[in-house]
Amino acid sequence: MRVIARVMTIAAPFALVLICGFAPEPAQSPAADIIVTAALVYDPLAALRGEERFPKGAQLLVIHAGKAGSNPEPLVTGFAATADANVSFDAKTVLFAGKKTAGDPWQIWELTIADHSLRKIVADANGAIRPLYLPGGRLVYAHRTYKGYRLEAAQLDGSAVQPLSFLQASTLPASVLKDGRILFEAGFPFGSGSTPELFLVYSDGSGVESYRCDHGTARWEGTQLASGDVVFTHGATLAKFTSSLAAEERIVAPRAEYAGAIAETATGAWLVSVRSGAGTHYTLKLWKPGAAALQTLLAKSGEDIVEPVLVAAHTTPKRHPSGLHDWSYANLLALDSRLSRDGDLRVAPASVRLETQDAQGRTVITGTAPVEADGSFFAKVPAEQPIRFVLLDKKGAVLRQEHGWFWIRRGEQRYCVGCHTGPERSPVNRLPAALLRTTTPADLTGVKEPRESQHGTPGGN
Repeated sequence: MRVIARVMTIAAPFALVLICGFAPEPAQSPAADIIVTAALVYDPLAALRGEERFPKGAQLLVIHAGKAGSNPEPLVTGFAATADANVSFDAKTVLFAGKKTAGDPWQIWELTIADHSLRKIVADANGAIRPLYLPGGRLVYAHRTYKGYRLEAAQLDGSAVQPLSFLQASTLPASVLKDGRILFEAGFPFGSGSTPELFLVYSDGSGVESYRCDHGTARWEGTQLASGDVVFTHGATLAKFTSSLAAEERIVAPRAEYAGAIAETATGAWLVSVRSGAGTHYTLKLWKPGAAALQTLLAKSGEDIVEPVLVAAHTTPKRHPSGLHDWSYANLLALDSRLSRDGDLRVAPASVRLETQDAQGRTVITGTAPVEADGSFFAKVPAEQPIRFVLLDKKGAVLRQEHGWFWIRRGEQRYCVGCHTGPERSPVNRLPAALLRTTTPADLTGVKEPRESQHGTPGGN
């Protein structure tokens, strides 16, 4: 889709806009520069539909520390549009998505703060957005395809590009957590729905899972705080995930419509983009959790101010060591398929069916495998394509099925506690009957290979 971009200037009318119902307080800037994206129009969920979030262009602006209320400056010049700033762990460089001319697709660039030198990292005919730094000199971003956006990782020189998601639907990085996993957005049911939801994946594309299983309310733009909690938006409300709870915890915050992309300051205050309702524009606010009011830091007449980022050093996430093998398939072990957040089955299914999708998105059955009396099964499945399981009774009727899709990387060996049980469930300490019967997985790839090419129990070769 061609996007007509508009170059915005800092000469645009500047006005402080107080959101209805908020008590005005003097704005006090954090002790660090802030980078924001200014746009005439901002649609935070457009990319999940494969569409343009900034249909009338965008520009990255810098609010200098201690200068709230003054005119911000452009981060870079000579671009028709810029957005999606992400500051490196040492605060020396900034990744961003940019268009040199209005007709260009979005590309990934890096700015060196000291001398403002630029280099293009990702140049793709279809475009790329939402770059985030990864440890080990890598980045993750969303690459545009004809089926939506796909997660990809690469070296910071643009080499060694590796797809991380394998669905026929959009997946968009939101942030990189301290443990090295990538928090990303996709539609729920995963890979087939349209309700925004947050998911996790390791930086090699393995271990994809829901962050929490209390699905139902749209949530996006998650950010991890210093405490380890992950804060995100429902639009009209804020909420968070904490390690002690299996479901989200609502945050009592001033009434507003939140854009997402929250940034935490050194004092614990949050930078948030809010508006009073549809038809109004997002403004940049500072909020101390628990306070009754928000402070206005930046508002521009007729423009949305979104995606706040602090120009400050922050903790480098842990680097994830990949344990993948160069196979064309993966092994999956279900410990007890009777277990589910939707209610446990009283009897074990007789078999499990694996489904995938062809290039046109049609469902294809690749095979069935037996399920043991304890609910366990062990299967060899196709890698790097959409897959899902269906549980069947003795007559072949469906007992329970996954409505969304997931993927598994080449050579990944993984087990699950049950069918969509959620991270709060732990496995029973017993050897599953599926492995007592055989350590050779049932072949559900749809492609028969010589027996000697099959690999056995997870953890072995």
